[in-house]
Amino acid sequence: MAELSGKQRRHLRALGHHLHAVVQIGHDGVTDALALETNRQLEAHELIKVKVSENAPLERHDAADALAQRCGAEVAQVLGRTALLYRPRKEKPQIVLPG
Repeated sequence: MAELSGKQRRHLRALGHHLHAVVQIGHDGVTDALALETNRQLEAHELIKVKVSENAPLERHDAADALAQRCGAEVAQVLGRTALLYRPRKEKPQIVLPG
């Protein structure tokens, strides 16, 4: 997946503003089970919020990057302890990114 441009990140942030976190990185960090669940959520929604707990072993940006890398997703934003991940669906993506 190509790196997101500033305009595309802005578009995704606007779409993700109202979302609630569906995945949480806890004290175990980025595990196989967490990556599997994140993949399921990304396939269902394309754009998800991930909460990084206080006791996560990685710093919030590193945890978001590690999870995105394992899932083949892009980090659109990290704000506080919440990350916004994006990966288009394999079939019939619904989110259309600006040029």
